[in-house]
Formats: sequence, structure tokens, C-alpha cells
Amino acid sequence: MTDTHLQWPKPNVVPELDPGFRPAALAVRSVKAQTSQENASLPVTVVLKRPDGSAYRFETTLYPHSDSTNGRNFFLLERFIKFLLWSRGAAKLYCTAPKVLCDQLNHYYQEHPLGKWDADMMGRRVFEESFEIIHCPESELPVERSDSAPLGRHMDGCRIGFDLGGSDRKIAAVIDGETVFSEEIIWDPIPQSDPQWHYDHIMDTLKLAASKMPRVDAIGGSAAGVYVNNRVKVASLFRGVPDDLFNSRVKDLFLEMRRDWNNIPFEVVNDGEVTALAGSMNLEQNAVLGIAMGTNQAAGFVTPTGQITPWLNELAFVPVDYRPDAPVDEWSKDRGCGVQYFSQQAVARLIPSAGIEVPQGMPFPEQLVRVQQLMAEEDQRAAAIYRTMGVYLGYALAQYSDFYEFENLLLLGRVTTGAGMDLMIDKAKEVLKTDFPELADKIMFHRPGEKEKRHGQAMAAASLPETTKA
Repeated sequence: MTDTHLQWPKPNVVPELDPGFRPAALAVRSVKAQTSQENASLPVTVVLKRPDGSAYRFETTLYPHSDSTNGRNFFLLERFIKFLLWSRGAAKLYCTAPKVLCDQLNHYYQEHPLGKWDADMMGRRVFEESFEIIHCPESELPVERSDSAPLGRHMDGCRIGFDLGGSDRKIAAVIDGETVFSEEIIWDPIPQSDPQWHYDHIMDTLKLAASKMPRVDAIGGSAAGVYVNNRVKVASLFRGVPDDLFNSRVKDLFLEMRRDWNNIPFEVVNDGEVTALAGSMNLEQNAVLGIAMGTNQAAGFVTPTGQITPWLNELAFVPVDYRPDAPVDEWSKDRGCGVQYFSQQAVARLIPSAGIEVPQGMPFPEQLVRVQQLMAEEDQRAAAIYRTMGVYLGYALAQYSDFYEFENLLLLGRVTTGAGMDLMIDKAKEVLKTDFPELADKIMFHRPGEKEKRHGQAMAAASLPETTKA
């Protein structure tokens, strides 16, 4: 979804390599300020309802409805719903906006390529029901109901933990809470079309960890994508697999593995959830938002009471930039989404603007390594990339704070390795102090050590399954 006629506020802290950046957080706050000053606004409530009965309620503010405000209201509401879809997830959304807006939204999700992509992912792929925006009055909205998942923090016995990323897979063998072996193995799963290739490589990794322990009592894993009850719903790792093979083999790939491991406790969740869980366990604190900047952007959340959630938390697809010519996500084809700001792709996108030359066609991981090498040499071109990404991060955190009750931010992933991360954090703090002072002292930034950053997710994943105690 792009906007071709609205002018959104310029940030007070400008990303030096990307001066056109228009943060979603400032756009939303400007609308609230304008409607408050004019003493006229259109409050809208949206409830996302899942097939399991859980329902999530959110409120936003639009301009008073009229022919002149309809275009901007549609843009704002669609971007708001986009955040809800990929942070929480649902195929049925109940909305109190004027019916004309709800009808426009349904048309967008049925006919527009970008809307159809979101609707197909949420409807057919994830929740396996038709996607629909349902217009209704406030009195008929579903009652909010949300659950947390009692996964993680189990340390007993001999456990395997794994984390599957787009450029490497990590493995850990853990005995009674002590990591006795960990390894990182490079692979290239995204273009692979044969499900057996994926199965064999993952199983080889599990067997490697098993060889370091006297037995295996439980296996826990994390991977990029959407997983519901250990079933693969949407995953970039398997993008090369044709739809028919995905449905017949990949969807239940981890259930197949559990059977092949004699049905021992086996849990697989989104890698972002394990990012947050790892942070919470290492920090011994809750209310943690974890962000992993690697091949993609992953995110996860540990509630103030210490639970991970069944939310999607796929912030890679969440729009953080509202300018009409924002960079395009290669998968969804949408503009301004997180993956282009917080991943190896973001680094590669900024390299030309920084004046760094790399060979044409160089893979993103290698481009990142080149930037990190330059950063180690105190090259200011590389430093500019990290400072720019720090501005992105500061404004995104303000946006995230409207949807997540977090006080601790944990940053992980290959992009966070090296001295450049200090610049990113400093710039993000500058943004918060300048434009969001109420958040500057509330959000604490955390950077685990190098071993925890590279292997912490696999170690935390090992704690996911609960074993039956004698």
C-alpha cells in the first residue's frame, strides 16, 4: 500500500543516508495532535478474532469522515491494520470505521495485489479460513480474550536446541541447563525446492548435537516464519518449495521429525519468540521485546508476567516508513516494511548511498561482512550505515511501544555483531530523547555477549518443551 498525495512529518533526527524517511510513528502522532486541536476526530476500534476464539482489541484515531478525508483515512487505517495483522494475526477483523471504509478495505484485500498478498497469507496460509473485514458497531465487537503460551524455561534433562536462519543454522546440546556443545553451520535454504533437502540438513544438525550427550529427552527449535502447533504456516526458509510440496510435506515437517525422534517432547516456534525468551532468561527480567537483525527481521515478546505469546510478531512485514517511494520488500512487494530497515537487506540497500563499492551480485551476508570489516577500521562510510539504521530503530521503537508493553529491548543477529551496533544504539537513544522523551528513560537497551548473540537462541530453544517428570 502506497500513499501518493499525503505529506507526513519530517523526523527531527534525519537518517543521513536516507533523508526521505518518514516514520510511521510521527505520522500517527501528528494525526492525533491535529484532531485533538481541531476538537474533532473519528475514533475507530478494531478487534482481531482467531479461530481458537482469542480476540485482540485495538483503537486508533482518524480524521472526521468526509469525501475530502476519505483517502487519508483509508491509508491510515490500512497501515494500522497491516501492523495488527503481522504483529498479532487473524483472518477476521471487526471494525467500527464507517461502512464505506470497511467496504474499501474488503475491496483492497480482494483486488489489490498488496492486499491480496496479506489476505492470502492470513486467510489461506496461516489461519485456513476466509479473510474478511466485518463492519459492526462498538456494541457488537467480540469480547477481548488473549492467552500466553507456557513454553520455555525448562532446564531438566538432555536437550537439543536449534535455530534455523536464512544463512546459518545454530545448534546447542544442553544438559540440566548447562550448554555442553554449540555450533553454527552455514547453509542456503531459501532457493532449495526439495523438502527432503531441508529435512536431511535439519536432521543432520540434530544428530550432531545428540552425539554430544548420552541421550535426548527433548528438542526445541526456532525458525523464521509462522508456526502454529508445530506446523509450518508461512516460512521464508521454504520459499523455494513449490506449493504442492509445501502443503504435502513441509507443513508437517517438524511433526514428521518428532515421530522420527520417537515422539519425545518437540516444540518449534517463531525465532523471534525465542529471541525474546533468550533475552528474558539472560537478563532475568520480563517485558522484553527481542529484535533479531539477520537475513530477515525477526521479533518476539515476553510479557511483563514472563510468558511468550501466540502472536505472530512478524515485524519484518510491518510498515515503519510512510513515504510513497519507500523501499520495496521483495516478498510481499509492499513498501516501507521492517525487513528493509533492520536486516542484512537494509545494510545492502544503504551501501551505495554510503559510497562503498562491492562487486555486483555479492550476496547480502558477504556485503554485511564487508561493512563490518570497514567498521572495524573506523571507516566513516560504514559508520554512516549504522547511524542511519539507528535512526530507523529509534522511530520504530516509538511505533512498537503503541502495541507492545516492553521496557527491555534485546538486539540480536548478525547485523548487531561488531562496533557498529554501538552507533546504532546511540542514534536510537538520540531519537527517543529528541522526539519521544517519555520513552527515553523507560526503554533499556541490552546487548548480550558475542556467544549469546550467535548461539543464545538455540540455547533458549532447548528449554521450550516440558518433559514428563518421573
